[in-house]
Amino acid sequence: MKKSFLFISCEEAKHICDKAQYNEASIWEHFKLSLRLMYCRITKSYSSKNKQLSKVIETSEVKCLKAEERRRLQNQFNEALSEQQQTN
Repeated sequence: MKKSFLFISCEEAKHICDKAQYNEASIWEHFKLSLRLMYCRITKSYSSKNKQLSKVIETSEVKCLKAEERRRLQNQFNEALSEQQQTN
């Protein structure tokens, strides 16, 4: 099967969509993606969900555990697990 010059597969469109989100796609890739978005509802849906996910991640205020807190929590978990295994 001959690869088309303008038309891309859904998989390639998804890859370009991901690249475009991080400003890594070329102008030509943007053009081919735009062409695909005109007629493919699956790619259009993927692109929309991708944009929503990025927006949520950018606006989220995620607080991560520090290394010491994570170790303390892991030790507490391991102790509780070993106590539970001893009682069973």
